[in-house]
Amino acid sequence: MTTKWAVVTGAGNGIGAVIAEHAVKEGYRVAAWDVDEKAVRAVAESLGDACVPVRVDVTDEESVRAAAAMVPDAPSLLVNNAGLVRFGPLLDLSAADWRLALDVNLTGAFLVARTVAARMIAAGGGSIVNIASVNGLSAAPNAGAYTASKAGLLMLTEHMALEWASGGVRVNAVAPGLINAGMSDAIYADPEVRRLRSGRVPLGRLGSAEDVAETVLFLASDKAAYVTGQRIAVDGGITKSALNAMPRPRSVDSVGVDPMGRSEG
Repeated sequence: MTTKWAVVTGAGNGIGAVIAEHAVKEGYRVAAWDVDEKAVRAVAESLGDACVPVRVDVTDEESVRAAAAMVPDAPSLLVNNAGLVRFGPLLDLSAADWRLALDVNLTGAFLVARTVAARMIAAGGGSIVNIASVNGLSAAPNAGAYTASKAGLLMLTEHMALEWASGGVRVNAVAPGLINAGMSDAIYADPEVRRLRSGRVPLGRLGSAEDVAETVLFLASDKAAYVTGQRIAVDGGITKSALNAMPRPRSVDSVGVDPMGRSEG
C-alpha cells in the first residue's frame, strides 16, 4: 500500500497540531513543520511513528527545500497553516512587524506551496489547503498586517489553483472565524469576552480547531475532487451576519404586511 504523505506547517500547536492529528487518523504520514522545534517534537511524540517533526522556517527558501527533500514521496496533501499576528493600530505598526507578518503568512505560504506543488505535479497531482482567516474577508481594526496578509493569501489560493490545475493539483483556502484555539487563546482567556463573542455567532458558539481540521480533510479527500480555487469560511456564519445587528420594526417581519399598516390586495 502506497504511503500518503501530508505536510502541515505551523504544526507545533493550536490548529496546526490538530490538523496533523486528524491527518494521521485519516491514514497520512505527516511531516510536521514548525519553527519551534521543541513544540513540534512534542506533537510528533503524541502522534507516534506516523508523524515526523522537522524544524522549518517557512520564510527561508533553503530551509523549505531541505525539509521537502526529507519527505520520501511526493506529498498528497499540503496544509499551509504557519502564521502569526502582531496586534496594534496601523499608525503605530513598525515596518519590521509589517514585513514579518507578510513574510510568514503570505511569502512563507508561497515558498512552501511552490516547492511542494512541483513534486505533486511530477507525481500526477495533490491537494493544497491554505489556512487564511475571516480577517482576510472582512477587515478588523488593530490587526496589524494580518488582515492584508490573509487577504493576499486568499487571492494567491485562486492564482495557484488556476496555474496548477492542469498538473492535477487542487488548491483551496479555509478561513477560520472565531476559533477558540492557537493564537486566540489570549483573547478567550477572559470569560466575558468569550460570552460576548459567542453571542455574536449565528450558530451560538465559538469554533474549535477540530472544526477547521475536519474542513481541511474534507477538501483533501476525493469527496472534494471537483473543488478548487475556493474559500470556505469556517465561522459559524459570522461573516454573513452584519444585518443581524441592524434594528428593524417588527411590522416588516411578516411577508405581505405593508409597513404603513395598509392591507395588500
